[in-house]
Amino acid sequence: QVELVESGGGLVQSGGSLRLSCDASGRTSSIYAMGWFRQAPGKEREFVAALSWTGGSTYYADSVKGRFSVSRDGARDTVRLQMNSLKPENTARYFCVATQWALNSIAVVTTDHCDCWGRGTQVTVRA
Repeated sequence: QVELVESGGGLVQSGGSLRLSCDASGRTSSIYAMGWFRQAPGKEREFVAALSWTGGSTYYADSVKGRFSVSRDGARDTVRLQMNSLKPENTARYFCVATQWALNSIAVVTTDHCDCWGRGTQVTVRA
């Protein structure tokens, strides 16, 4: 089993930046891709970013391209989400996800079929 713990959320002014981290523990050798989702109050959960754990390829939602960047800490089982130029509409609870499916692992993440979820961290962007 893989456990995911997010950190780094908080309150920021519009145009500011935050960096989220997600620490994976447990059977991390079985992870093939990780990513981030978010959910705002009253809205559906939406995909934000994905990262292949093996090849390092990344994929982003159109709404965050050019502003958000997902990366892996090579020395640790940690994935980070650097968020720049934040907007009030980015306010949401951000969840880290991981998949242990080797086949089409990025697609598993982007289509919301991950089997491992963190509890989330709140990001609030004030206008």
